[in-house]
Amino acid sequence: MSTQASRRPGELAFAVLMLAFSLWLLWEATRISGFSGLSTPGVFPMLASGLMVVSALAILRKAAGRRAADGGLRRFVAEITPLRQVVMLALVGAYVATMPWLGFVPASGLFLFLGIQFLWRRNIVLTAAITALSLGAIYLLFRVIFQVVLPKGTLLPGLF
Repeated sequence: MSTQASRRPGELAFAVLMLAFSLWLLWEATRISGFSGLSTPGVFPMLASGLMVVSALAILRKAAGRRAADGGLRRFVAEITPLRQVVMLALVGAYVATMPWLGFVPASGLFLFLGIQFLWRRNIVLTAAITALSLGAIYLLFRVIFQVVLPKGTLLPGLF
């Protein structure tokens, strides 16, 4: 006797979104050349998006057939947003927000240091050394070798 697995939190909503996205892609694919022939540019996008629609429908049917898991929103938040992901997302947001003020090199150094220290949790001196080596390699590769102009900050414009 097999027991039916319960639906994971957010699984049904994700399946509905996947179906909606697949249908939108199919609509866009038909706008390329319509159904005018098998050798037209839109054939492969229509086939791919059509397969996505069929797959999304199968996944939605399977998800809708299972019973909802216990825990509701609380379980969804616990499974979808663990602390590590939330902290790293906040660090990325802070990185993007501070880059115009600090510039690429200081903002990237701060982001790398905080990210490595949070995820690795080792000696702070070792984290600083790894950050400095990584940042040096990035600077050497992009600024010196590829000659990419890295964004400068408005806080200390002449520094980096």
